[in-house]
Amino acid sequence: MELALPAAAVAATTAVTTMYLDAKLHLGKDLRWILGRRFIRRQWARAEKEGRTSMYYFLEERTAALGDQEAIWSRAGCYSWREMMARAHQYAVWFQSQGVKRGDLVAFFMLNSPDFIFAWIGLWAIGAAPAMINYHLTGRALVHCLKLSGAKLVLMDGDDAAMGRMAEVLPEMDRIANGTQFVRLGEVKDAIYALPPTRPGDEHRAGIKASDPMGLFYTSGTTGMPKGCPLPVIAAFGHGYGGVAGTNPVDGKDERYYVCMPYYHGTGGINVMAQLMAGNTVCVAPKFSVSGFWQDIRDSRATWFVYVGETLRYLLAAPPSPLDRQHNVHSIYGNGLRPDVWDRFTERFGIVRVFEFFNSSEGMLSLDNESRNDYTAHAVGHHGFLQRWKYHKYYVPVAVDPDTGDIARDPDTGFALRMPYEVGGEILVRVPFERQFPGYWKDEKASAGKFVENVFEKGDRYYRTGDALRRDGEGRWYFLDRLGDTFRWKGENVSTAEVSEVLGKYPGVLDANVYGVQVPGHDGKAGAAAVYIDPALKKTHARSHLPRYAVPLFLRHVKEPSATHNNKQNKMPLKKEGIDPDKVKPEDKVFWIESQGKGITYVPFTRQDWDDLHIGKARL
Repeated sequence: MELALPAAAVAATTAVTTMYLDAKLHLGKDLRWILGRRFIRRQWARAEKEGRTSMYYFLEERTAALGDQEAIWSRAGCYSWREMMARAHQYAVWFQSQGVKRGDLVAFFMLNSPDFIFAWIGLWAIGAAPAMINYHLTGRALVHCLKLSGAKLVLMDGDDAAMGRMAEVLPEMDRIANGTQFVRLGEVKDAIYALPPTRPGDEHRAGIKASDPMGLFYTSGTTGMPKGCPLPVIAAFGHGYGGVAGTNPVDGKDERYYVCMPYYHGTGGINVMAQLMAGNTVCVAPKFSVSGFWQDIRDSRATWFVYVGETLRYLLAAPPSPLDRQHNVHSIYGNGLRPDVWDRFTERFGIVRVFEFFNSSEGMLSLDNESRNDYTAHAVGHHGFLQRWKYHKYYVPVAVDPDTGDIARDPDTGFALRMPYEVGGEILVRVPFERQFPGYWKDEKASAGKFVENVFEKGDRYYRTGDALRRDGEGRWYFLDRLGDTFRWKGENVSTAEVSEVLGKYPGVLDANVYGVQVPGHDGKAGAAAVYIDPALKKTHARSHLPRYAVPLFLRHVKEPSATHNNKQNKMPLKKEGIDPDKVKPEDKVFWIESQGKGITYVPFTRQDWDDLHIGKARL
């Protein structure tokens, strides 16, 4: 005799099973991502057919729908969507009067401002794009970036210091790029604002290709001269259907994004334009300021803000205030949030959601993690079962020789040593891939150097990301280290990111920048850390949380953190100076380990110690 379960019981059982599988395998999240990608591909095909592939059309459509609502908030002035587009059209008319035409790049040497946005949209309106010049650059690096862009027009808007840096290179630019115009915005703004806000015809934007740049960004240049990285239109197209964090006013939410990160950098600039393309309000600040940050957040009524690198650590280091949670921010978006800061920041300031992403200017390895709980906290990305299956043969971790930076290969087969995802390694991306590396701007040699062949079989080809990550069994991706940062000591590989995380958890540490240094008479590299805290106190904490070989043997007490223009740690100057007394800044104090016993301490590292290491009288 067969007993049939009631339909309600079957439905309940099915529902419970489905919920369990979704919670375990994250199928729903993966399906939404996969279907979203398909939707964007269909929309791109439609835009190509209609001749509307320019990013300009997203903004035009948002303006038609949102009209007099606020598009831009800033202390310099607020603008509705109609006002924003009118200003953009005035800039378009002015650019055309300066000889700018479709396909050209105009160099922006500018602080964040509403006019930065107006000018950017104005270039899109005529089929052109900006080349984002870092206004902190000086000398050779600045000349290099300007020359590399090929721009015949440089639009400048900055403080006296920035203008002074530009003035220093103008004679050299006149010599090598005769005919380039250098225009200070303050001298022409009134004339631009007096122009008719005439919309450029569609013919200026017809035929924009997927590979055309929506902007030219640059690498940080910490390992040499900055390299140009064009962001293809196709890479930005999807932002018009939800912003970089999936927000869209169609959802009925009035989201306001505060972006104080520099717009010449991808995280700041792409976010500003992506949120406008999605129909969200952007709140503009000239630059990041710890003292003015939260007042801006409150006055702008921001619901999101964008961060990079050590930004949140600097905010966390400020004294606690009764106003810490008096704001409207529920979510933050960015990259480089370290685990030792993540929990403390969200708890103190009442942040509900952290949307951490992992990417680079080159754009080949793209991960994101929308975290609302402890399960995904500290991860830079998360893949459910479907995405893990999809990318298994495309995102591949391999072992790397930390001394040479070369991919480690099996001596018998000559093929790379693939590492388990749980252990991790440098991530290689198999090509061809769904995303294309557009190549460095006008640098075929550097572009070719990003690829390696015959990795796992003859004739295969992979892109080297230069980043080491691991992925656990639940699909959570964690950053390990940047290629060249990991070093070997006493036969062990030391991850600078791991050591920095441990040191950063010590109360009072504003910054812990870890790197390897050459020591006379010793093989490998010894660990060093540039820190803000008393060395003796630091050591006790590190020794109890790190393996013996990973404990920094040298501590450099610095007066200010070594950071790039975008609040990312900069190890290169520290590596070059090492522990050489002739190279270390006089105001910085270097200490070295006195004992590796239980009660270890640091003592000052003197020139006599340096000389003793050279003659083998002292050993580590």
